Amino acid sequence: MKEYWTSLASILGVLAFCQTLLQTIFPPELRFATLKLFNRIANFFSSYCYFDITEIDGVNTNELYNAVQLYLSTSVSISTRRLSLTRALNSSAITFGLSNNDCITDTFNSVSVQWEHVITQRQAQTFSWRPLPEEKRGFTLRIRKKDKSLILDLYLDFIMDKANEIRRKNQERLLYTNSRGGSIDSRGHPWESVPFKHPSTFETLAMDPARKNLIMKDLVDFAQGQRFYQKTGRAWKRGYLLYGPPGTGKSSMIAAMANFLGYDIYDLELTEVHTNSELRKLLMKTSSKSIIVIEDIDCSINLTNRNKSKNISTSYYEPETIQTAEDNIGNNSNNSSNNNKNNSITLSGLLNFTDGLWSCCGSERIFVFTTNHIEKLDPALLRSGRMDMHIFMSYCTFPALKILLKNYLGYGDEDLPERIMEKLEEYLAKAEMTPADVSEMLIKNRRDKENAVNELVKALKRKADEKICCKKENAVVEEEEKRTLESESPNKHGRRRSLFDYEQDVQHKIDKLK
Repeated sequence: MKEYWTSLASILGVLAFCQTLLQTIFPPELRFATLKLFNRIANFFSSYCYFDITEIDGVNTNELYNAVQLYLSTSVSISTRRLSLTRALNSSAITFGLSNNDCITDTFNSVSVQWEHVITQRQAQTFSWRPLPEEKRGFTLRIRKKDKSLILDLYLDFIMDKANEIRRKNQERLLYTNSRGGSIDSRGHPWESVPFKHPSTFETLAMDPARKNLIMKDLVDFAQGQRFYQKTGRAWKRGYLLYGPPGTGKSSMIAAMANFLGYDIYDLELTEVHTNSELRKLLMKTSSKSIIVIEDIDCSINLTNRNKSKNISTSYYEPETIQTAEDNIGNNSNNSSNNNKNNSITLSGLLNFTDGLWSCCGSERIFVFTTNHIEKLDPALLRSGRMDMHIFMSYCTFPALKILLKNYLGYGDEDLPERIMEKLEEYLAKAEMTPADVSEMLIKNRRDKENAVNELVKALKRKADEKICCKKENAVVEEEEKRTLESESPNKHGRRRSLFDYEQDVQHKIDKLK
């Protein structure tokens, strides 16, 4: 045993002597150069090249690292056994990530690449204004040398775009309003926001499926058309006009568009905007990937001044004013002139807002106008380039009714008897009921599904009968008015028909119809 320890001590002494000799003969600089040379030789004969993406670049956060982390979260959940789970602030979804020193293989344009999540301990820190984390995190990308020039730039751009899309979908959407007009708050923002929680989607929207698919395809083409808009020299924006009777789902359509694209909504209240400069300021403070909405534009502003101004001899270059609804009330008071000066925007300002130079200060924006009376709008607002797509929100149709029955009662196409479906289709075509009215009928009786359907049939039949009777009454009135205008000869008593006689005849015919 003593001999064993003696031999071990001799070996350790020899090793210590050799180490001292090596350090003397080969200083650290020479050893570092030798290792570097061996690495270059190994890399020269290797068929792969490696790229390191660190979490922190100097003292700043590396945006590419965060993008890679988000991108890989879409694929690691199905191909890796051990995952790390994270949920970012203001995010509505939990994302998956690679565990420490784990690897995953990805494919892009038929080329396979490998990602490795590398975590090492950071060496003792020197003085820094910004303390660094104890662990040094990063991703290592391994690509074949022959594929480097083919996919590297395109692959990284694809990762950044994909990460932005994931971040936008996971991030909580906001609904903005300009409650202070165009004035800014202490942070320099003219908009106030609340979380947008509207559950409307195209799947639940009561509209013909063919029309919904057409709108969805148009939205997808717009969202993916950055290169197309750059190529054609057009601003990356699009306008939609939603018009139709009240209760036909215009607001639900806007919410479905926002949820489909993952965009924020800016609800612009024109009655709070007083000048063109305030309107431009509001536009400049909107973000990209957003929907700018002006609801009931025919009610919030008065567009009749443009037509009236044609009868007044004014200068061609004089701006045409659009008065807000508040201004119209103020014009009836003694201070009408002051209100018109302080609370008015010009038609050119509104047109430039949607299709002028200021509308190009951002990208990927959608403008949506809604109105119940499209005939009241100025034609300049409706042309292509401002409102590119006109969407008529009609009364409830039979395909839309099927969607409502599925949403509220869970009935499919084959769950109801054919006789009931035929009655619903027949009465619905004549009743002219809005989806809001049909929805209310189903909501009130949703606890008893059979009773809900029966009550809906009765309501549609009653509404259809009222519409038919109303049309007949209108036809009688129109016929009598026509006869009255055409007949100028005295009656049998030698006098012209009085208004009382006319009303009595019309009422008599209406009573006969009833």
